[in-house]
Parts: sequence; structure tokens; C-alpha cells
Amino acid sequence: MVTIPEYYTGKNVLITGATGFMGKVLLEKLLRSCPGVKAAYVLVRPKASQSPSARIADMVNCRLFDRLREDQPDFAEKIVAVNSDLTQPDLDLSKEDQDTLTDCINIVFHCAATIRFNEPLKDAMQLNVLATQKMVSLAHRMKRLEVFIHVSTAYAHCDRELIEEVVYPPPVDYRKLIDTLEWMDDKLVSLMTPKLIGERPNTYTYTKALVEYMVQQECGNLNVAIIRPSIVGASWKEPFPGWIDNFNGPSGIFIAAGKGILRTMRASNSAIADLVPVDVVINTTLAAAWYSGSQRHTRPKSMLVYNCTTGAINPFHWGEVENCINMTFKTNPLEQAFRRPNVNLRSNPFTNQYWTTVSHTIPALLYDAYLWLTGQKPRMMKTITRLHKAMMVLEYFTSHSWVWNTDNVTMLLNQLGPEDRKVFNFDVRQLHWAEYMENYCMGTKKYVLNEELSGLPAARKHLNKLRNIRYTFNTVLVILIWRIFIARSQMARNIWYFVVSLCFKFLSYFRASSTLRY
Repeated sequence: MVTIPEYYTGKNVLITGATGFMGKVLLEKLLRSCPGVKAAYVLVRPKASQSPSARIADMVNCRLFDRLREDQPDFAEKIVAVNSDLTQPDLDLSKEDQDTLTDCINIVFHCAATIRFNEPLKDAMQLNVLATQKMVSLAHRMKRLEVFIHVSTAYAHCDRELIEEVVYPPPVDYRKLIDTLEWMDDKLVSLMTPKLIGERPNTYTYTKALVEYMVQQECGNLNVAIIRPSIVGASWKEPFPGWIDNFNGPSGIFIAAGKGILRTMRASNSAIADLVPVDVVINTTLAAAWYSGSQRHTRPKSMLVYNCTTGAINPFHWGEVENCINMTFKTNPLEQAFRRPNVNLRSNPFTNQYWTTVSHTIPALLYDAYLWLTGQKPRMMKTITRLHKAMMVLEYFTSHSWVWNTDNVTMLLNQLGPEDRKVFNFDVRQLHWAEYMENYCMGTKKYVLNEELSGLPAARKHLNKLRNIRYTFNTVLVILIWRIFIARSQMARNIWYFVVSLCFKFLSYFRASSTLRY
């Protein structure tokens, strides 16, 4: 078998979702580790008066591409931006672009999707199912296509406890649902959505289950593989540890905890936090395309599914995530923290609701009152409301555990030669979680919040100030409450005098004992 870089040499690759988190990492890794690739075509829609080529030019200027820029200064010449909108008929491709793609593309990576969990069902179907259907249709017309990779999610079938590397029958016939949604108004769709998605928590996982089956049914003789990552987090090693560029998923929660805004969250400490580094997902994706493409004439014709997860191989629990976040942000704090980092996970909904009120809502209201009195615009309650919405979305995934079969991922890893194992490493048995979580938290500081490490001494000083304020406030509060009790209760006064006299006797005894020794 050829090596992975050798397989991609001279190939034309098509990527959808290249401006998204995973798409960027895929593009960077492909160009850096497979320098012989001929061209990378990326489908991009115009946005905010920017042309597709301008959007790509802005994207490749970010820090993610620094290492690639050093190795290959002219790498951008291989990126071809194609004007496209996946929600439009024929993907909104011009006749000239359609002819170009159908004539030259060898490999397709379909990464584009909406990752908003609470997307209206119509929009989720449009972006996740119908867009993929159009991509499969385009792939059928590609004369040189060797492999089509579809990126799904490990939670597509989260209504099951054990998830095998197979495509399961969908909850409904996707064709009938598409026809129904065409004539149904938005209000009626909204009313029907809870009944349709059933035990699944949101429209994202629901439509991802539908699209997997659609790909299986409509792929025909296409060589297709499906990649199912779990909760995609910051990079493990490449292009550098801890790279992350968004607030999505756990990243926003980590930042809120580091700022001291998030104090309590509904989660099970013993549930497995199935985080998977983005570079692990991308290396698996590139290797899967290599295996399916290079073995397309000899391998079995069944569609391969890869559960790209960590829980079954190298489990890590939400309680451990809590400890890592608190430790990292206390040692390396974020700038201008609201309170000292101290997030606590609680499985009991009533306990969590109590602490949400005490630790989130009341402090936010007090801080907004202070801002209002000082002539500033209140903002903390708005931030807390957004945070609570994000936590409600993640609550299902932080309170449950699943078992994923990963036999195909193990098989793929065993197919790699020694050099490919080093360059395209996705062996999560080597992942050290404490180190990874520290890099992840620091990545949110450096790449999302753009905070320089030179500001750490000032941030630590600010954190110490917050600690002193907290201790002073708690001490004064206890004294005030106790004085109120003493003023109103003879029993409290008696207890107070008894404790003081007891302390005085102990001090007198130790003083007398120390005098006798000499």
C-alpha cells in the first residue's frame, strides 16, 4: 500500500465547510502533511459583502496556518475558492464550476453542517440533509471520484446505549419528511418537532441520523465512508497544542468557568466526557479516505463507519474535567475575571437550581445594579441568560454515558505504516488528559480571547484581590449575622460568652504550661 502522502499526491480534493472549525484544520493538515496534493477546491458562499476568495484569503491569515506558511510559503496557490451555497438548487454552482468539479475531483470531504443544537427543524433539514443529498448527486457526476467522506456525529444515534459502527434505520422516512416540510408552515413544524425527534435531545442529532441513512440509500456505486466524532475539542498536538477558535461546545463553558461566571452546572461526575481532539478527528478522516481510496478495488463494498471517540479506549469523566478546569485557571487565570474560578458539577436538578440562583442569578443582579448606579449599561444578567441556555443544550450530554464500538478505527490504525502513524496519529491511548485539558484551557485564553501570556502576573494579582475580597465579605457577613442573633437571643449570647471564656481558659493554660517549661 502507498503511504498517505503518496496517495494524495497529484489528487484534486473538494472540501465543504472549509471555513468552519474542523474544515480549517482539515485543509491545513492536508496541505502541510500531503505537500504533493494538486489542489484543494473549497465551496464557500459570499458573506458580508466578501467574495469567496476574499473569505479564504482572510481565513489562511490566521495563526492556524503559521506552521504551514513557514514550510510552504506559496501554499495558498493550491486553494481554489468556489462560489457556492449548499442550500440553493445545484448548490448555486455556475455551469463552468460544475464542469470543473465533475471533471477533476478525486476525493470529497463533506464537512459542512449546522452545529446549532436548537436549529429549527426546517433549517436543520435544509443544511444537514438536503445539502448532503445535493453533494451526493454532484458526486455521482464526478468522473474521477475515488472516495466520498461524510462527517457525521457520534451522537446521531444517542437514543441507543451501545452504538456500533453501522448505519441504523432512521426514525422516519427522510423522503416523506422532506415532502411534508415543503408545505407545512413553521409554526406547525415547531409544534411537531418534539414528537418527531422522540428520545433524541435536539434537531441536530435527529437530522444527522436521517442523513446517514440517506447517504447509504443514495450513494449507489460511490465509495463512501462516514466519520462520527464525539465532542470535538481543541487540538492535541497539531499544528500546535490547544488550538481552538470558537466558543462552541465545551469551549464557551470553559471560558465562563475561567472567568468565574460559571459556578454550578448540571452534570454527572461519573459520566464519561467523550471529548476528542480536533487533530485526532482530522487524522482519522484523512486516513479513512486513504484506506477507502487506495483499497477501492479490493476491499469489501460495504460502507465503512468510524466511531471517532475516546470513551471506550481512554475514558475521562466530567468530574475530572471539573478538577482540571479549576486547577488550570487558578494557576493561569484569565484576565479581568469576575470571580475566582470554582465550578462545581451537580447531578441533582434541585440542588443545581438552588446554586444557580445563589451563585449565578443573585450576583448578576447585584453587579448589574452596581453598573446601573455608576452610570454604566447593565450586562451581567444578559450574559448569565446566554450561559444558562448553553448549559441546557449541553446538559443531556454531560449527564449520560454511551458505549461506542471502535473496531473500524482500530483496524484503520493497524493499517498505517510506521511513518504514517507518526504523521497522522490518532491513537488516543497516548492521550494524557490532564496535560491536554491544561493546553485546552490555555488555548481558549490565547486563541479565543487573544490574551497574551505576558499578562499572567497581572491576572494572578487580580485573582488574589478577588480572593481577599471574598474572604473579607464572608467574614463580615458571618459577624453581622452572628451579632444579629446575639442581639435578639439570650441563648446566642450565652453560647458566645461560653465560647469566648473557653478560648480564654485554653490560652491561659498554654501560657502557664510554656512558663513552667522554663
